[in-house]
Amino acid sequence: MSAMVPAQLTPESFHRYPPQGQKLCVEHLDLLRELPLILLPLLLREAIEYDWRFPAERSELDLQLAYLAGLSNTQRESVLDGFSHLTLSAEVAKSNWIETPSVFIEQLTTHLWATQQMDGFRAAAQAYAAAWQAANPQQQLEMQRLGIVVVGQGVAATDYPLFRKLRPKGVFFTRVSAPDGLRTLLASVSARASAHPLPFGHWYIDGGVAESIGSSVTTVSYAGLEPARTALLNRMQGVIESGSSGPEALRTLLAQVKPQDVGLPSDTDAAVLSHFQLSLLTEGSGTQIFSTTFAQWAAREALRRAQPATVLVRFAPRQRQQPMNELLSGKHSSNELDPEGSLIDADMAAYYTWLNQQRLAGADQAAFLAWFEDHNQVIAIGPSLPHGTVSSAPATLEQILTWIF
Repeated sequence: MSAMVPAQLTPESFHRYPPQGQKLCVEHLDLLRELPLILLPLLLREAIEYDWRFPAERSELDLQLAYLAGLSNTQRESVLDGFSHLTLSAEVAKSNWIETPSVFIEQLTTHLWATQQMDGFRAAAQAYAAAWQAANPQQQLEMQRLGIVVVGQGVAATDYPLFRKLRPKGVFFTRVSAPDGLRTLLASVSARASAHPLPFGHWYIDGGVAESIGSSVTTVSYAGLEPARTALLNRMQGVIESGSSGPEALRTLLAQVKPQDVGLPSDTDAAVLSHFQLSLLTEGSGTQIFSTTFAQWAAREALRRAQPATVLVRFAPRQRQQPMNELLSGKHSSNELDPEGSLIDADMAAYYTWLNQQRLAGADQAAFLAWFEDHNQVIAIGPSLPHGTVSSAPATLEQILTWIF
């Protein structure tokens, strides 16, 4: 079978795509026929999932296609020149890059490393990203972003020095009164969502059981996904126990799972969030079995993909480390929790969450707060606060929330 090239694309090439993704590709068919094969599947990976992407992701793909379509042939060749100089093996080129672009990309990655072309690919990708982003500057939100991380659930006392990597960025408060701190933070998120309603613009992620919060806040929790996690682990364990398949088969299995296969709703209204939740479990490493890993990955992906104005992440104790086969099988003898180890995980995750928030538009005006749950330690970062400062003055969470903007 000969390899198909972009110039051979027709409207029927996308007949297996969901309706909106299919419509998008057909509308831009002339452009897609002109793109280098190495770049095209990267765009098709987004298009085939277009119906289930967040508004920010759809907008980004729309802008990329509009930017490329607006270039003259000479300009487009110049912008994409780096991709055109890369070579593909016959095997990779024959991959069904239209219907399974993710599989093509996985094979492409292996090929680029094996042929020492990865540096060239990265340079080409960076040059292209810089060009289209320069033509489409990020739009500022109407409100300042706010990130909140709650760590240390279940830890009575610790000598671990919290928030060391965040302290140089803001004020470390050591005498914070927070008798109902979690409810205060949840109420703040809910109020922001009510005042500035945005589709998938305000998030609450919990590594345990989610508390009650307004319906205008997108909520994802580790406990809430327990049935889906169990169903997925059973599928993974079946592949492992078969003894006839390796890591490639496991990756293929995870890539092919659909929300309804693990009990997640797949109707139109829930499809976007269900696909996101499934991706957390199929694309994250350890998200199926460790609550702290789940919460950190969920926060990273929500910020990267949905680009919300508000995100609150609460970490819960994870189970102690045990042999991986036991963890995957769900047959381990004990689900003993590790609050102290989880605190250390969450402390580092708080720093990563701040870093991920900094990658979004308006980072210089964004605010961030991390709280040691049921204790008096808070790190607060915001445009109005000094850096690298420690405050032992009495304060409340409510006060700090007003100071960080």
